[in-house]
Amino acid sequence: MTTKQGMEEDSGGICPAERLSDAEFWKQAGEIVGQYEASVLAMASPPWTALARPAQLPPAGDWRQWLIIGGRGSGKTRAGAEWVKAMVAGEAPFATRPHGRVGLIAETLADAREVMIDGESGLLAVSRSLKPVFEASRRRLVFSNGAIAQIFSSEDPDALRGYQFDLAWGDELAKWVHGEACYDNLQFGLRLGERPRVLFTTTPRPIPLLKRLMDDPATVTAHMRTEENAAHLAPGFMAAMRERYGGTRLGRQELDGVILSARQDALFDLELIERHRCDAAPELRRIVVAIDPPASATRRSDACGIVAAGRDGEGTIFVLADRSRQRAKPHEWASAAVALHDELEADRIVAEVNQGGDMVEAVLRAAASTIPFQAVRASRGKWVRAEPVAALYQQGRVRHAGRFPELEDEMADFGPDGLSGGRSPDRLDALVWAVTALSGRGEEPRIRGL
Repeated sequence: MTTKQGMEEDSGGICPAERLSDAEFWKQAGEIVGQYEASVLAMASPPWTALARPAQLPPAGDWRQWLIIGGRGSGKTRAGAEWVKAMVAGEAPFATRPHGRVGLIAETLADAREVMIDGESGLLAVSRSLKPVFEASRRRLVFSNGAIAQIFSSEDPDALRGYQFDLAWGDELAKWVHGEACYDNLQFGLRLGERPRVLFTTTPRPIPLLKRLMDDPATVTAHMRTEENAAHLAPGFMAAMRERYGGTRLGRQELDGVILSARQDALFDLELIERHRCDAAPELRRIVVAIDPPASATRRSDACGIVAAGRDGEGTIFVLADRSRQRAKPHEWASAAVALHDELEADRIVAEVNQGGDMVEAVLRAAASTIPFQAVRASRGKWVRAEPVAALYQQGRVRHAGRFPELEDEMADFGPDGLSGGRSPDRLDALVWAVTALSGRGEEPRIRGL
């Protein structure tokens, strides 16, 4: 066991007892223990280069942007954290010198901390030898060698102004709220060092920014499939995913990491939705929450679509929220719908009753007995019901107040067969009922409640 006397004797007279205070002694002891722990960790675990798949290692060549497009659970986060750690430490063959200023950008600040820093594959987990400390009040991770990683949210691209980096990592680029502005401000900040670089890790979505980035000659793109990382996932996960999503467009996107453009015969235009998108809705005169309930709550059941929308004084409709639930039991989706109704102070809940009949209203009444309820019944196919709503989108009379990725994916893949990705478009069905109720199209059913 290390003692103060022993340390002084081993020092060869450099730190005699009369010059070594208690504070100095414990400081030196801590440094020795820290160095020992770092060496033990290094010996106990093989280097990342021995564990990583080729797609998880930085490419050779003179690139400025490295883009990893992968399915969920394919190892994107681990690749990003390991690369940042190696660059901060100046580890060969990744870097020839330590990098001291790092930008970390995620969809939200919470995502930056929970995934990029605190996550199981985040920077704290892979950088123990650098003893990083997260300073929450300053939104930054400080490493023992003096390097600083500052976190940013895509919700606030102007926060990147004034900062400069020699290294950056952007996670889930395709989900960034203000992707274009955030990307531009990041580029202006990459101005330190001889060769500043940035890594983007993301699941794919057919957004213009991602496509433009892939076409940039300064970008090197890698693709990863979830199945390639199966050894590090829960047993049975891949089998369950293949059973439910195998052969579907959603499976190709979320598991195989394939960027899928909207189908040619799709009813809704994603670029048009993007053009009319806004951050928040104005004052609204009427708000509804629409439900497309499933027939059952088994593993193979459809989702319960729950979408809220409102109409302003000029007749423009704003999509406000998508709270759809997968494999939810009746009391669960009813509670979710009522909670959204109360949160938005909506005027009513609209629900399709083809599948459940009076049971739908009864379940909602059990959650909130006096809530205004409007039952609607589908007498035409999904495509025919959605056509008038698509026409309103074309006229710019429906706008999305925020981003709703899962809903918009269903819209991009909804065709004349009435399916989206080979499955029932439950979120879209709820959207259609909400917009129809607000636009005054069709018969106005009697409202019960209050």
